[in-house]
Amino acid sequence: MTAKTFEPIAPRPAPVRTDGPVAWAKQNLFADWKTSAGTLMILGLLLWWAPQFFNWAVVNAMWRPDAEACRADGIGACWGVVAEKYRLIIFGRYPFDEQWRPLVATCLMVGLLVISCIRYCWKPWLPVVCVAVLAAFFTLMYGDTMGLTKVETDRWGGLPLTILLASLSIVMAFPIALVVALGRRSNLPAIRSFCTIYVELIRGVPLISVLFMASFMFPLFMPQGLTIDVLIRVLVGITLFAAAYMAEVIRGGLQAIPKGQIEAAATLGLSYWQTQFKIVLPQALAMVVPGIMNNFIAIFKDTSLVTIVSLYELTGALGLALNSDADWRPYKIEGYLFIAMIYFGFCFAMSRYSLWVEKQVNKSKLR
Repeated sequence: MTAKTFEPIAPRPAPVRTDGPVAWAKQNLFADWKTSAGTLMILGLLLWWAPQFFNWAVVNAMWRPDAEACRADGIGACWGVVAEKYRLIIFGRYPFDEQWRPLVATCLMVGLLVISCIRYCWKPWLPVVCVAVLAAFFTLMYGDTMGLTKVETDRWGGLPLTILLASLSIVMAFPIALVVALGRRSNLPAIRSFCTIYVELIRGVPLISVLFMASFMFPLFMPQGLTIDVLIRVLVGITLFAAAYMAEVIRGGLQAIPKGQIEAAATLGLSYWQTQFKIVLPQALAMVVPGIMNNFIAIFKDTSLVTIVSLYELTGALGLALNSDADWRPYKIEGYLFIAMIYFGFCFAMSRYSLWVEKQVNKSKLR
């Protein structure tokens, strides 16, 4: 018998790493020749454009609030317009000597938004804190109490007004959208028809028309001597507009729930509302988190349209600051880049939080 010699098996190649920046770049930027060509083209454009922008924005920029020096230089950006007009841009027409009040009010509101997004803070005391912060916000902004001078709402503006309109309209639009979405799927024809008419009417007109109606047309239908503050009318208009769009997003999630789950809940003896709140809505809302957050971001940016009704939020305050001063009027690009960074900061934070919420609601699917 011939003895067999031992022949070792050839080693298998090491497994391909699927995490890390190199693996991410290979999967997303260089997956095939088309993706690689597009990536290289974009990188080439960035390498050509980025140094020019950096020279304009940083190297050759003028940082001092000196309009004559900006005109004499004329090569780089004139960030002096921000240094000169930042208080008017941030706080609008609010009285100069009282601008510490909107500063404190804005910090309180932003702090409330931050703790509201932290899971550890979802305690029974959170609604109490929300009411207290809102009361403090309006007390500081409006005044006429505790020794504070009265400042009418038509003089509110800038970042405080943007955060106020966006926050309150988002909070108030969500429950309305939830009810309308459920109403659109109701078996009662009257409720279903009413919700459908509401959604189609609101979606059939732009937000500018809604704001115009709320600000100028609605007071014509009010009884003699009865007036509603323009800030409240605008807030209601934005809320109703946002609720109509959000309702359709939520309705899409409701339609994705298999009918068998609803029938199973009925066999267990669950009522309609028990079925909705314990079975249907948790799954439906988890499915449409990206759409809901997209709607929230749109609401935040759409607040810039309130300028047409003489409420000068962040964008309107910038136009007010530059149009009233001919020396700084040529430097609108720098001003718009400044408020664009503010908008981007808030919108990027909301998008990151949306990703965190998606991971939380999808944990059950990863088991």
